[in-house]
Amino acid sequence: MKNKSNFGCIAQLFAIGILSLLAACQTLPSLDNRTVDVHFAANNPSTLSYANAPLIAQHPNLSGIYPLDDGREALVARRALIRAAEHSLDLQYYIWHNDTSGQLLFHELVNAARRGVRVRLLLDDNNTKGMDPVLHVLNKEPNIEIRIFNPFADRHVRFLGYLTDFARLNRRMHNKSITADNQVTILGGRNIGDEYFDIGKGMLFVDLDVMAIGPIVNQVSDNFDLYWNSPSSYPLGSIIHRKRNKLHADMPVFKRKTYNYLRAESYDQAYVKDNFESRLTNGTLDYQWVHLTLVSDDPAKALPNPKNRKQKNPDTNLMLAANTPQKPIIKYKNTSLTLNQLAASVVEPKKDLLVITPYFVPTKTGLDYLIKLRREGVNIKILTNSLSATDVPIVHSGYINYRVPLLQNGVELYELKKQGVVKNKKEHSFSGGSQSSLHAKTFTIDGNQLYIGSLNFDPRSSRLNTEMGVVIQSTEMAQYMDKAINDALPYVSYQVKIAEDGKLEWIKTDENNQTKVYRKEPDTTRWQRIWVKILSKLPIEGML
Repeated sequence: MKNKSNFGCIAQLFAIGILSLLAACQTLPSLDNRTVDVHFAANNPSTLSYANAPLIAQHPNLSGIYPLDDGREALVARRALIRAAEHSLDLQYYIWHNDTSGQLLFHELVNAARRGVRVRLLLDDNNTKGMDPVLHVLNKEPNIEIRIFNPFADRHVRFLGYLTDFARLNRRMHNKSITADNQVTILGGRNIGDEYFDIGKGMLFVDLDVMAIGPIVNQVSDNFDLYWNSPSSYPLGSIIHRKRNKLHADMPVFKRKTYNYLRAESYDQAYVKDNFESRLTNGTLDYQWVHLTLVSDDPAKALPNPKNRKQKNPDTNLMLAANTPQKPIIKYKNTSLTLNQLAASVVEPKKDLLVITPYFVPTKTGLDYLIKLRREGVNIKILTNSLSATDVPIVHSGYINYRVPLLQNGVELYELKKQGVVKNKKEHSFSGGSQSSLHAKTFTIDGNQLYIGSLNFDPRSSRLNTEMGVVIQSTEMAQYMDKAINDALPYVSYQVKIAEDGKLEWIKTDENNQTKVYRKEPDTTRWQRIWVKILSKLPIEGML
């Protein structure tokens, strides 16, 4: 038995050695021949520029924003923006699924390229597994260029890369934006996939974007150029080498039954009814005019060598866009935590702080900051996912360690239910599906400032991933968000409290204002709770 055991250990070590050797053989190509290019000038005339110029002239130094809190409208807006483009499309996404919505937008990009629009598509490589054939075909279109951010050198056995290149591959580009003709942009929390656009019967994400025009657009375009030309962005053709590809230029892969059904029935009806493209191109969208500050990580944050990660602003990990109408107030030099990063771009709360985030792991420094605000009299509400609603239980394990100290210091905690989120804009309800998971990342301060973007309240967003978003100075929008969330909270979430015996309890309120109290995390199994509890004891917080 001992000899067999020794043989097994030797075999395992040999296998690990072989895998490590294979991983070491996979190297990334040189970027010496990569083309460096930038976005088109803002004054390049197009239908979008003619439609927006009078509006922008009427609101100097302000940007116009149109909130996209409904998933179906968010997809309609993206399709309209692609169809309206005449010169350029710049797209940057963490996730782009090859599902119904992803296929539809790929199809629109091909049509745009074939009418002469230059398309630049930058995708993080963490979620492109299995998409190499599709991306290869897209990249062969004359006016489409795809670059991959922090790519895996081995396209077949990706985990091998982690054996020798973990420091780089653990850093991802979490940004999300699409910009047409350097005139109109959409940015926020949504990736490209059915779950972000209320399509299908599975788990749907409650999310939030904004469409924007005005000075903010050129800032987003400048930011895109930084990522597009960064040392982490590789031309797709240098990463994917395919001698054979069953797909061809007419894109038959995008015409599954689900795509045809969506295009012929549900989607086209919504598109025609909404008339979004006409409203976009004739300047009749109901924009709200506000001061916007673009907040984005320098793409150098994704480099594995700390010496290369020199930030644009020495006081913060976040790069503050130039030529913003107002300067952010920088108060916190320790910006290793998400909360401090956000605090660097806004005025410190004096009365109220409402935080909405799918993943909430404040760490000790963030906890101390929230306690400090509470002692100064600031009312704090936090809405995050419940264990039953989250799509990443391991992150929930980092959150559960902070519930008791937060509650003990007067922070109000709410956890989104998995089911029962109803869309009803007139009643200011928080939108979502019958089975929903929170994905929006936003916060409001004192009813006059609002953040919308990709940044989660966890160490991964703060320390490892690149992020972007906008800080909106608008009393109207901030107070609308406050009312929408506060009105919906009792019905879409469990309020977490400390019971008289010192243990946690979850309070559920139904449509008739009847309450029910749970002493265990609702809608979960015993094994789910045990597993998360075990994970919470492991020293992995910095990776969450």
